[in-house]
This record gives sequence, structure tokens and C-alpha cells, in this order.
Amino acid sequence: MSDVALNVLPIFALILIGWLLVRTGYLREALGEGLGEFVFRVAVPVLLFRTIAEADFAGEAPWRIWVGYFAGVAVTWTVAHLVATLGFSRDRRIGVLAGVSSAFANNVFIGLPLVSRVVGDEGLVALSVLLSVHLPVMMIAGTILMERAERKEGTREPQSFAALLAGIGNSLVRNPLVIGLLAGALFHVAGMPLGGPVKVVVDQIAATAAPAALVSIGMALNKYKLGGNAGIALAMTGLKLLLLPGSVYVACRLLGLSPEWTAAMVLTSSVPTGVNAWLLANHFGVGHALASSTITMTTALGVFTVSFWAWLLG
Repeated sequence: MSDVALNVLPIFALILIGWLLVRTGYLREALGEGLGEFVFRVAVPVLLFRTIAEADFAGEAPWRIWVGYFAGVAVTWTVAHLVATLGFSRDRRIGVLAGVSSAFANNVFIGLPLVSRVVGDEGLVALSVLLSVHLPVMMIAGTILMERAERKEGTREPQSFAALLAGIGNSLVRNPLVIGLLAGALFHVAGMPLGGPVKVVVDQIAATAAPAALVSIGMALNKYKLGGNAGIALAMTGLKLLLLPGSVYVACRLLGLSPEWTAAMVLTSSVPTGVNAWLLANHFGVGHALASSTITMTTALGVFTVSFWAWLLG
């Protein structure tokens, strides 16, 4: 347990420091937004680029990572939707938001630092493979399901499927994470080694990704309040922190993934809910309180559950 504490507690300590910096007024919240922008647009894309460019896949099949992780996502999302619509009598739109809130892990800002610290470089390779498809799959699924829910509820005139996919595709091709992954894949396929001053600069920028990401997510927590919906948010928190990593663990074991790749998938699925849940709620104008409450609760309780999964996998 001492090794678990050394690996997990610093992750959440940096999040707490970020929260305190803004909460006490020592730094302005706007600075946190700027730091988060740097992490998302520069530091993490460079880290993903370096990881894929220098990756050794050791004969492992990337598709098994995708199947293992998204099998857990499908189970959790389905259960969350049923709990929200049948258990809490919410409409289909809240059911979709419940699914997103319970199944969309903060893989970039918290998952990357956690996997890097606990599993190491081999875990980062596995997580980078997941990230190459994670955002597109989750955003497309969430958007399509929300459009379908709105059509069923009659709350908004739906757009055509072609227009929907075009809008998502346009956002993805300009996404810095996608660009970093694609650039790294090109270097990897071409066999172009990183060296000299370029390697030094890339390493230095990549090294800032983990601490800056954690501090920035802590600084952002001040705007994700507990806005009611305590019962349903607590239920989604339980599904996010326990059912999702548990389902991913079972799927990865059944698929025969290596211990390192299994650990990477389970740990990144165990981290708190990502801000994308709130962004989706904001885009469709529904479920803000549920998304923000789940983000806050999963972050507050995540230190205990992430420690449990790290101990189980250790």
C-alpha cells in the first residue's frame, strides 16, 4: 500500500493544489483556463507524438485494447442509462448524459499522468493507442445518441446525419490530440528517430504535460459545483469509479492483454469523469447539474477508488 500511496496520492495532491490556488484567490481562475489550454494544445499532443513515435508495440494487437476498453464503456453506459431513465424517472436526454458522465473518463488530464507514474512507458503506449480512437468514438456516440433522444422527446428539430458527422469530423481534424497522434504515427511508420536538439525540446515539453494537466484540472474544479441531483450524481459516480474499471478489467483479462496493458486500461478507466461530459451538456443545453456534480464527486472520491485499483493491479 505504501507504493500505491506514493504513486496515487501525488496525482490527487496536484489536483488539490490547483483547486486551492484558485479557491484561496492566490491565482485567478482565468490562469487555470490558460494553463489547461497549453496542456491540451501543446504539452499533451507533444507527449502523445513522442510516445507513438518511439513506441515498441511488442507484437500486441491494438484492436484488443479498443475492444477491451469499449466493452467496459458499453456495459457502464447502458447501465447508467437504465438507472437514470428507469430508476430516477428521467427523460432520454438525461439518460444519455448519465451514460456520458459515467463512461467518459478524464484520460488526458488525469489518466496520462497516472498511467505514466504507475505503469511506465509501456502503459503510455497502450493508453496512446486508446486515445487515438477514444475521443472520436465517445463524442460521435454521445452526439448521435443525444440527437436521437431529442428526436424522441420532441425537444429540438434534429439535423441530418450527414451534417452531424460533418460537424464532428471538422472538429476532430483540428483537434490537437489527433494531430499529435497522427504525427507520431507518421514518424513511427517512417522509422524516423528523434535525436539531437529536437529530442531535447520534445522531452522537455512532454515532461510538463503531467504536472500542468493535474494542476489545471484542479483550478477548473471551482466552476463544477454540486448543483443538485445528488442522488443520481452519486449513482453515476459509483458506476464511473467501480463498474467501468471493473468491466474493463474483466474484458481485458478475457482478451488476454498483457499485465501492463491491462493495468493501463483499468487505471485510465478508473479516473474521474472528464470535462467532456459537461461540454456535451452545455452544447445540448441539458443536464448541466448532473455532469458538473458527477465531475466533482468522482474527483473527490477518486483518490480512494483509484488507490484500490492500483493496489489490485500491483
